[in-house]
Amino acid sequence: MRLESCGGRWDESQVGSEMVMVADEIPFPPQVTTTKPLSLLGHGITDIEIHFLQIKFTAIGVYLDCEIVGHLQQWKGKTGKDLAEDDDFFEALVSAPVEKFLRVVVIKEIKGSQYGVQLESAVRDRLAADDKYEEEEEAALELVVEFFQSKYFKKDSVITFHFPASSGTAEIAFSTEGKGESKICVENANVVEMIKKWYLGGTRGVSPSTISCLATTLSAELSK
Repeated sequence: MRLESCGGRWDESQVGSEMVMVADEIPFPPQVTTTKPLSLLGHGITDIEIHFLQIKFTAIGVYLDCEIVGHLQQWKGKTGKDLAEDDDFFEALVSAPVEKFLRVVVIKEIKGSQYGVQLESAVRDRLAADDKYEEEEEAALELVVEFFQSKYFKKDSVITFHFPASSGTAEIAFSTEGKGESKICVENANVVEMIKKWYLGGTRGVSPSTISCLATTLSAELSK
C-alpha cells in the first residue's frame, strides 16, 4: 500500500529509506512498527492564516493497519472528496478495531501548555456534546493537560499517539532534542475516543488537509 501524494513528496536521497516530506520540510517514514507495521495513509498540517500569511504549527502523519480497508467496504466507489465530507465514514474509521498511530511534528514552537489547553478544550467540548463529560473524564483529561504543562515544544519536537486495536486506551509520548522521551497512558475510553476524533473527526477534525489526504488514499484503496 503506497500513500497517494496529497501534496507531500517522496525524498529518495537516502538509500533504502524513502521519506515522505510533509509541509515541504518535515520527513515522515512511510511505515512505523508498533506491534505490527502500520502504513502512512494520510498527512497534513495544522495552520492559521493571518493577513494572507500562512503560519504552520504542526505536521501530522496518520499511520493505520491496512486491515482498516476491510472495515470501510460500504464506502467502496466513493471519491476522496465525497469521503472527506462524510462524517459517518470517519466515525467508522475511528471506531474500527484496528491499530492507529499519529505522529505530530512541531513546526512553530509553542509552550506545551498551549497545546494541552487546545487538546483539553476540543476533547471536553466533544464529550459535553455527547453527554459523556463526568468526573472520570475530567480527571483523565486533567492528567493529559498536566503531562504537557511542563513541556516546551521546540521545532521538530515529536508528539505521538498510539491507539491499540482492541483496548480503549492511548499512549501519548513526547520527545524533543536533548531530552529523553516521556510518556503517559490514558485509560478513559471516552477521552481516548475524543482525542482520536480531534485528529480523525472528519469535517470537525483539527486538520482539514489531513482529513482530505486520508480520504483520497482510502478512496483509492477501496477501489482496488
